[in-house]
Amino acid sequence: LLYQNWSTLGFGTKVLATLGAGVAAYFVGVLFSRDERTETAGSAFYLISALVIPMGLYVVFDNAGFDASSYGSQSLISGILFGMYLLSYVVFRKNVFTLFSILFGTWLFFSLTSFMIGGGAYFDSWKFYEYRVLVAGITYMLIGYAFSKNERASLSNFLYGFGILGFLGSALSLGGWKPNQNVFWELIYPGLIFGALFLSVHIKSKSFLTWGTLFLMAYILKITSEYFSSGLGWPLALVIAGLAMIGVGYMSLSLKKKYLSA
Repeated sequence: LLYQNWSTLGFGTKVLATLGAGVAAYFVGVLFSRDERTETAGSAFYLISALVIPMGLYVVFDNAGFDASSYGSQSLISGILFGMYLLSYVVFRKNVFTLFSILFGTWLFFSLTSFMIGGGAYFDSWKFYEYRVLVAGITYMLIGYAFSKNERASLSNFLYGFGILGFLGSALSLGGWKPNQNVFWELIYPGLIFGALFLSVHIKSKSFLTWGTLFLMAYILKITSEYFSSGLGWPLALVIAGLAMIGVGYMSLSLKKKYLSA
């Protein structure tokens, strides 16, 4: 209903329906979280607030004459939300606030770095994005490891999963594709993958094992296509790649049964 009539609503009504509703949901969550019997409902209201408040801030910034879609405005909005939920964690000590702080902190990182760089011609925007995803992935994994040793251990699997996905995915993308491949990233990529597989055993993470296995298979297909399909021919290259992936799958299952089956 709000969406259908959005253009006819006044500024006050728009703010009340977005920012007002988000703030109300936040305080309802605070009230529900005080009782263990309604704590789950409180987390649901916190989620509503985290989804609605950004829209309310967007409306406020847009009405104030700012370009709410610009990186500068996004940096301010994400900074406000990051500070709000980080302070909420300090006060209430709820893991849900830690999660929101990480998510809005990630948004702040990407928007602020984009704002700082701007449209600089000396930066390849896509490469710059890949490197930032790489940094964010490493940060997620480090935070997940730190959380695994305290009361926020429930967030570790989430952080490990998205961290290793971003790290290995961006590293694979940085390798490029023939004839514009990056030899450095292509050479070190197997080491990164086997490092992830080794860490999966050390930190008991199925996310590291699963994504490490999948990206190793993707790397085998990529290298086979780039360097062996023309010389060996596609049929033989696919046979070799298939055997290699069978070996990778067997290795992954063996590691899972031996070290991660608990």
